[in-house]
Amino acid sequence: MMVQKKSTRAIGFGRVLIAIYAILALAATARSVFQILTQFNEAPLAYSLSGLSGLVYIVATIALIVPGRKSYAVAWATITFELVGVLFVGLMSIIDPSVFVPSSKYAHSDHSTVWTYFGIGYGFVPLALPIVGMFWLRHTRPARTDALASAPAEV
Repeated sequence: MMVQKKSTRAIGFGRVLIAIYAILALAATARSVFQILTQFNEAPLAYSLSGLSGLVYIVATIALIVPGRKSYAVAWATITFELVGVLFVGLMSIIDPSVFVPSSKYAHSDHSTVWTYFGIGYGFVPLALPIVGMFWLRHTRPARTDALASAPAEV
């Protein structure tokens, strides 16, 4: 009987990708905590989205580190959510930026999120990262062990 080693995404380029996710998770989370604690009433939607993006980056980072099919599925889900989020928020910040600021009283303040204008404040890394992450996940797809596990053992 052959024992299969769990596949990992934390090898080679995957380590660089995980490091970038971890840095973005730290930056987005720290920014959102500061915004929520000091300016939440000025732009609650924008700052809630910043908090959500930080949480998404944290979960994606952990899912990329942990080997196995379940974490692979979680990584796909969070990275897909991240791409949809950055595309939606980026598009909305161009079409109608007032969505993120409830009052014209704060119109001259910067109430951007990590995903505003497709992540321009972070060098468009929030836009590129999920695309690269999806390619990496596709490249490191875990082997199908379901069929092997249910098949009778050879003697």
